[in-house]
Amino acid sequence: MLDVTQIESLDSDNMLGHIVSLPTQITQAWNHGMELPLPDVSNISNIVILGMGGSAIGGSLLKTLIGPECKVPILSNRDYKIPYFVGPNSLVIALSYSGNTEETLTALESAQKQNAQVVSISTGGQISTLTQENNGLSWVYDYKSQPRAALGYSLILPLVLLHRIGLARDFSTDIAETQNILTDQNSQLGAQSSLATNPAKRLAGQMLERIILVFAPEPLTPVARRWRGQIAENSKAWAQYEELPEMNHNSVVGLDRPESFIDKAFVLFMNSPAAHPRNQLRIDLTRQLFLGSGYNTDCITAQGESRMAQMLSMVHYGDYVSFYLSIAYGNDPTPVQNIAWLKENLAESST
Repeated sequence: MLDVTQIESLDSDNMLGHIVSLPTQITQAWNHGMELPLPDVSNISNIVILGMGGSAIGGSLLKTLIGPECKVPILSNRDYKIPYFVGPNSLVIALSYSGNTEETLTALESAQKQNAQVVSISTGGQISTLTQENNGLSWVYDYKSQPRAALGYSLILPLVLLHRIGLARDFSTDIAETQNILTDQNSQLGAQSSLATNPAKRLAGQMLERIILVFAPEPLTPVARRWRGQIAENSKAWAQYEELPEMNHNSVVGLDRPESFIDKAFVLFMNSPAAHPRNQLRIDLTRQLFLGSGYNTDCITAQGESRMAQMLSMVHYGDYVSFYLSIAYGNDPTPVQNIAWLKENLAESST
């Protein structure tokens, strides 16, 4: 299972190479962002990050990463519409890898009409043009991949922006720690590592032919969302995620039905040293409930001292797991045919 020859035959666009590159990406993105021009912003009272899918996950991770220490509230906005409160004192950061994401462009137009201060981050496209035409600042980077594989840029570039305008601290030390941990993970989780010594390959084996449920507390809730998305896009498999402690107030009551579902499910719990101690206890107790109902479960813990290292070590781990699950299913991890079909059919309608 999962030998190098099989990987090479299926991975036509080198998704594995993009996963391996994450530690390099975050450093390159930080350095690139430090060299880009700054917007002329003032009196910021809130930050709204626009984006969808593989671009939006950077905003969700950013919100959780700096939320506890940021001077103003942060909202991750994944839709055509934006909140009414967005206005002249809002900093709107529009993330779109292609620069042509329909929902993000529509939301950006609304933000401009509501006189928000705007920065877009993309590889170019319509969003860059639209931003500049309305006196906003466009940050452009060059990284060729699927949007989900450019996470280093969609997370780190807005982080650099907020640092340089005084809304976030200097994360250079956190980035250095994170890069070291991810580089070590590449050795442990990479394709050359055998099944016996590679936990990502073994976890993919546990997930094979099962519906996957991922449960995580803050600061790993956006990471759980990332796992869900990567399992869908890379593995072409079904997964869902929920947040702790919220799921302790509802979902745990429904463990026993339908009985036919239990044997088909795999439940993964994520833990972090940065999680609230009560949530760490909740993970243990909740897992006991699932085990008592007959579910196949596992629990993994994030590495590192900083929130960034803990979050991105788990992101990186999940990217590997979803990749190996894709190979185990005999799929090329890169194409996303259902998304392409939806975009084509939406493009045929003007409504």
